[in-house]
Amino acid sequence: MKPSSAGSAPGACTAAGRAPQPKTQVTPMQAPRQKVLVTGGGGYLGSTLGSSLAKNGVSVILLDLRRPQQELCPGTEFIQADVRDAEALHRAFEGVDCVFHMASYGMSGAEKLQKEQIESINVGGTKLVIDACVRRRVPRLIYTSTVNVAFGGKPIEQGDEDSVPYFPLEKHVDHYSRTKAIADQLTLMANGTPLPGGGILRTCVLRPPGIYGPEEQRHLPRVAGHIKKRLFLFRFGDRRTRMNWVHVRNLAQAHMLAAEALTAAKGYVANGQAYYINDGESVNLFEWMAPLFEKLGYSQPWIQVPASWVYLSAAVMEYLHLALRPICSLPPLLTRSEVRSVAVTHTFRIAKARAQLGYAPDKFSFADAVDRYVQSTAGRTHSSAARAPLRLLLGLLLLGLLALALHFLGLQPSVA
Repeated sequence: MKPSSAGSAPGACTAAGRAPQPKTQVTPMQAPRQKVLVTGGGGYLGSTLGSSLAKNGVSVILLDLRRPQQELCPGTEFIQADVRDAEALHRAFEGVDCVFHMASYGMSGAEKLQKEQIESINVGGTKLVIDACVRRRVPRLIYTSTVNVAFGGKPIEQGDEDSVPYFPLEKHVDHYSRTKAIADQLTLMANGTPLPGGGILRTCVLRPPGIYGPEEQRHLPRVAGHIKKRLFLFRFGDRRTRMNWVHVRNLAQAHMLAAEALTAAKGYVANGQAYYINDGESVNLFEWMAPLFEKLGYSQPWIQVPASWVYLSAAVMEYLHLALRPICSLPPLLTRSEVRSVAVTHTFRIAKARAQLGYAPDKFSFADAVDRYVQSTAGRTHSSAARAPLRLLLGLLLLGLLALALHFLGLQPSVA
């Protein structure tokens, strides 16, 4: 199958009037029934992948609690269901040849602190998806994991699937990374599970970093909101710190290639394998996000704050959020794991995906995604803007108190 034009809007069925973008050729998917299901299909990546598959003649089921924001393409069906509902999964998986399991919870912000829900969706939901695949004799399962299964605050430079082990589960500071690591391992352990009536379940996992692209609604709007509220007046971490990002189109391409690589036509090359997926570039977060500050009309952060102070502030904010949750909502500006992601280098090679899947990421610009975001939000007002000065004051006060405490105690805690 050929993925749709890289210039198309995620989830959209047409791209009229837009300049053509480079296309990556992908061999047609060898699926007997050509019917796939995407859990988390209402999300950004899920709906983008579903759109690309549908445009290539594949029958697509998008399963999620929320409906995709974009109009469904012909050949796409939406089923509103929870991945924690075993019977709903059993009904939805009927006749499905391949499952892309993307549904998860707790990726960023205050969500990262909701332990029970994260556990039930990321681990419990994955167990039920695997079980439904076996019961319905689905031969292929691709799990969307994360680089956080290997990264936990210690530097990783150009790591690969063989040299970097799982980060110890008990040392993760956030429930999302820990549960994603468990689900990653569950999926790989399920590889080779016999199916009723013959055949086996073949699985693989993809491990992307943060996702960006037009209409992305998680990372970019959150950071843009903080910038508009003047909550990002400071920067932290070494300027040499590097990380990876992946454009939604490149990640969708990787999923389609992984599905093919679990077929006989491709020699089952992805059978039981894990792959790091990114754009093939490493960047410093603050430098990479410069177009966002510029397009929003704000200067880039100029106050340099020690990463250890920011980490301690994040820990305090997490504690306050949990303590005050029964009374009011006080979402943390940053969580500890997010501070680590910004302040500690963690980059990964994609050589294995290139060699085994034929993955060839197209070139995209973050500035283009920013342009689309600014255009889509032009003229909007934010009711929370009035609270920005108070939040900034509280944040600076918190940093000051922590700095004072560190001074008197003589402590210099490490971010890692």
